Amino acid sequence: MFNLTFLLLLLNIQIHFGSFMQSRCFWKMKQKEGKHGDLKSGCLFSPRTVQWPVDKEYFNQILNIQTPTENYKYALALAFTLDEVNRNPDLLPNKSLVFGFYKDNCFGLSQLSSMSQILRQDPVFFPNYNCEEDIVCSVMLTGPNWETSAILLAYLDLWKSQQVIHLTYGSYHPILSDHEKFPYLYQMAPKHTSLALAMVSVILHFSWNWVGLVISDNDQGTQFLSFLRRELEKNTVCFAFVNMIPINMQLYISRAELYYNQINTSSTNVVIIYGDTESTLALSFQMWESRDLQKIWVITSHWDVTTSKRDFMLDSSHMTLAFVHHHGEISGFKDFVQTMNPLKYTDEYLTRMEWMKFNCEVFTSNCKTLKNCSLNSPMEWLVVQSIDLSFSDGLYDIYNAVYALAHALHEMFLQQVEYTTMDNGKGHSSICLKLNTFLKKTQFTNPVGDRVNMNQKEEYQEEYDILQIWNFPHGLRFKIKIGQFSPYFPTGEQLHVYEEMIKWATGNTQMPPSVCSADCGPGFRKFWQEGMAVCCFKCQPCPENEISNETNMDQCVKCPEDQYANIEQNQCMHKEVIFLSYEDHLGITLGLIASCFSAFTTMVLGVFVKHHDTPIVKANNQKLSYILLISLFFCFLCSFLFIGQPNTATCIFQQITFGVVFTVAVSTVLAKTVIVILAFKVTVPDRRMRYFLISGAPNYIIAICTLIQVIICSVWLGVSPPSVSIDAHSEHGQIIIVCSKGSVTAFYCVLGYLACLAQVSFIVAFLSRNLPNTFNEAKFLTFSMLLFCCVWVTFLPVYHSTKGKVMVAVEIFSILASSAGMLGCIFVPKCFIILFRPARQISSKYHGKITFQN
Repeated sequence: MFNLTFLLLLLNIQIHFGSFMQSRCFWKMKQKEGKHGDLKSGCLFSPRTVQWPVDKEYFNQILNIQTPTENYKYALALAFTLDEVNRNPDLLPNKSLVFGFYKDNCFGLSQLSSMSQILRQDPVFFPNYNCEEDIVCSVMLTGPNWETSAILLAYLDLWKSQQVIHLTYGSYHPILSDHEKFPYLYQMAPKHTSLALAMVSVILHFSWNWVGLVISDNDQGTQFLSFLRRELEKNTVCFAFVNMIPINMQLYISRAELYYNQINTSSTNVVIIYGDTESTLALSFQMWESRDLQKIWVITSHWDVTTSKRDFMLDSSHMTLAFVHHHGEISGFKDFVQTMNPLKYTDEYLTRMEWMKFNCEVFTSNCKTLKNCSLNSPMEWLVVQSIDLSFSDGLYDIYNAVYALAHALHEMFLQQVEYTTMDNGKGHSSICLKLNTFLKKTQFTNPVGDRVNMNQKEEYQEEYDILQIWNFPHGLRFKIKIGQFSPYFPTGEQLHVYEEMIKWATGNTQMPPSVCSADCGPGFRKFWQEGMAVCCFKCQPCPENEISNETNMDQCVKCPEDQYANIEQNQCMHKEVIFLSYEDHLGITLGLIASCFSAFTTMVLGVFVKHHDTPIVKANNQKLSYILLISLFFCFLCSFLFIGQPNTATCIFQQITFGVVFTVAVSTVLAKTVIVILAFKVTVPDRRMRYFLISGAPNYIIAICTLIQVIICSVWLGVSPPSVSIDAHSEHGQIIIVCSKGSVTAFYCVLGYLACLAQVSFIVAFLSRNLPNTFNEAKFLTFSMLLFCCVWVTFLPVYHSTKGKVMVAVEIFSILASSAGMLGCIFVPKCFIILFRPARQISSKYHGKITFQN
């Protein structure tokens, strides 16, 4: 009692604060007309049984005395349902259901201050004064807002009135769900237990992840926020803002502009509205619409009336999605009300009073006509279409409440429950207790096929229809069912969206986006900064050699070793295997050069063999010339080991052959240089130096020098031999296959040893450059070693500054250049004399010496 009394006083205070607002149920900011009235309103009906038959004319007489209000449709729905029950021969035979009436069944909450006078107008609350009616128990049917029921309960409790069965329609409210405190109260509206899941399913279907929420700052709003936040967090959807509209009018007015600015400046396109439809939240909603906030409003069915207060054009970007409890279609409502008074209840009047259901199949001629209809005269077009008035959630609650009462009374009458009317109310309370017992156990299937269970302690989840609301000029509107949600289907199949209806209504199956951040396309990954919501991120390109081939990937994927990321970084491509091959221009060019020099070396050797008796061939040791030519021939052939795809064998032969063959060539040049010095320095036949020349001691230089190089190469092979190296990182998109040197130290030892031999040969040849000129090849040897040293000194920095096949090509070029230098400097002049200047081979004063040398 204390709680309800306090609630009553609180509501009265709020009503006084809101009394300056515009009248009746809602604040019409656009049309500033009408008288001042209540912010909230409600309707009270009192169904009861009578012993005499009732027809439509009876309800017509009752409804004609009602003052037409926006809640007038509830009285019509009640009359329609009572008439349907009364015509059912299987329910309450020989009895009729009617409802009590007085001047206005629907009133503002401020009128409840005179509740005693209002209740006394209805004899149902005072059965001692009623003789013609079959009074069983007083029954009240109130709604659509929960405050109406709460205040009536408070008044009845204050007056110590008799017990009353109380049925409510409209939105469900937790404050009335205490079955111990309100054992005779039944809320016909479902509890919205699966509403949050249904809304999140739609949000995910349209790929939204950035939504706003506006709720009433009360227990009901806080509970819904908890449910919705839990579902959103499961699916990575974030709140752009959460506005909790205070119930206190004075506090709301001080913050109203702040709420508007937050919604107006927010980047989200989707705003969920949840709360009481007759509250400060409703005032806010109408104010936002009047300022033309272009948002997608997501509402429940109880906000239908609120959205009808403003006109929208067909091409407006404004959009409203409503979640309506799924129930069967109730037919005949329009025919019922028009039969009662066809002059009053015209199509135009009915379409203005209630939502209309547009009956047409997808892509039929009627639907196509809608887009081309005249906006200046939509009424004329709409009223000639197939239009039925559909039952909204509140009307459907009345429908089920009447049938539940009828079934309970029917069961009680069948069991011949004895009851009597007593002055002290004791018998009346006993009858209410019995009726309440039957009502609590009532379960039935209503005429449209839906199951109704009055045991409110049993939890069940609701199914929803998702509707898109179209508002026409002049206050006309209709709804399009674009989807359905059922929690009884498996996860992932609970939501079914009719894409064809969305396309028909909007011209496009794609809804406007509502995301915090633009999608990160392929080639990018999501990057979060500190303090950002999980739905808000920046896009960052994938790191090198990593890809993302989907949208909004958290991490990029590294490509395998044999693949590389393309420029867009959305696909891994197979790397090209790179090595110096004969298919390359560089490879074939170097191969042709090596072949030409090899052939030329063979020709020179042939010339020397053919003219082996000439003095110029015999000079400076004929055998050493042959050895040098053969070694140069193999030097040129050595280049072919570097061309083609490397393997372990070719890698080993490359370096070992190169080191040994060049050692033979350079040591041969050294031996020839030593022989030149000995030949021209020995002037006295009996000198000791003549012995070294005759004994052929310089020829051992080749064997000794080559043996040293073989030892170095053997150590190289034993410690770390050359091998195949696969380089997949140096060049983008390429796998470079080269021969690694193995032990770099051993490789430089081989080069260093060759450099020492070349340096010694160069010094010895340089010292003998001024000896007599006839057949003296000291100068040619000097130039050949100078060229050899220049090539390999240049080779080192160039070799280390290149990679891949270019590096191999540098080494081949150095081999060819140094070998060609020795061939050209030493043997080309001699071949020229042999072939083109044979007269220069006449014996000279040195002829005897030359013959001696050979």
